Amino acid sequence: MLVGSLKPIPAGPAASVSKRILIADNLDQMRELIRAYLDADPELRVCGEAIDGFDAIDKARNLKPDLIILEASMPRMSGIEAASKLKKILPQTAIILFTSHESLMRGFDAREIGVDAVVPKDRGMSLLKESVKALLKRQSSNASKK
Repeated sequence: MLVGSLKPIPAGPAASVSKRILIADNLDQMRELIRAYLDADPELRVCGEAIDGFDAIDKARNLKPDLIILEASMPRMSGIEAASKLKKILPQTAIILFTSHESLMRGFDAREIGVDAVVPKDRGMSLLKESVKALLKRQSSNASKK
C-alpha cells in the first residue's frame, strides 16, 4: 500500500529541459568559472569540458551539445581550427568563440569557419551568458520553423 500521495510535477522553468553546453578551454580555472556561471542558470547545463580542439571534437560527437564555447587559442588544435570541423559534424550546434585573443579574429569572417558569435573574455561573463541565451533562442526559433 502506498502511503502519501503522488503529486504531478508542475510545469514551468523547473520542468523545462536545460540546454546542453560544452566548454573547451585549456585553462582549468576558466572552464570552472564558465561552468559555475552557466550552471547557476536553470535553463543551462554544462554537459562536458574539453582541454583543446581535439578533445572538443571527441566530446561533441558523444555529447551532442546544443552549444559549444571555444577558446580561440588552445594547444594541439585551436578553437579556430576546431570550429569548422565541429560545424561539419554538428551543423545545428551553435558555436561561440570566447577568447582573450580577439586580435586573432581580425581579418576574416567568423561565420566562414563555423563560429556563430565571438565574445571577448575581457567583456565579462554576463556578455557570454547573453550570447549563449540569444544563440539558443535563435536555434530554438529556427528548429520550430522547420
